[in-house]
Amino acid sequence: MRAFTLPLGTALFLAATPLYALGADLSGNYLVEGRNADGSPYSGQLVLAQEGETITADWNVGNTRYSGYGALEGRVLEIQWSPGQAPFVYVTMPGGVLHGTWDDGYAFERAVRAQ
Repeated sequence: MRAFTLPLGTALFLAATPLYALGADLSGNYLVEGRNADGSPYSGQLVLAQEGETITADWNVGNTRYSGYGALEGRVLEIQWSPGQAPFVYVTMPGGVLHGTWDDGYAFERAVRAQ
């Protein structure tokens, strides 16, 4: 059986960057569902807008609106959303789904692009 080989540069590039993250533009509308640190569930909407390396985030959850800004580094999106609070940290997953945590990791959220 003949082995398939890739040039070293190509292999390193593919290993370091998942295909779905190449040239990722996270801008768009998302539906979010999550759990607060106390375990209570919530749902709402998230709008991400990307200008250069800066990403702005606007959440509407219940009757409350939250806003923040941050940057995507590899597969990790970190959003500063409230002074004195730990950042909201998302990991980009296949298909553009975002899995996130906030409140120092005690709360979590899943964001899926709205159709």
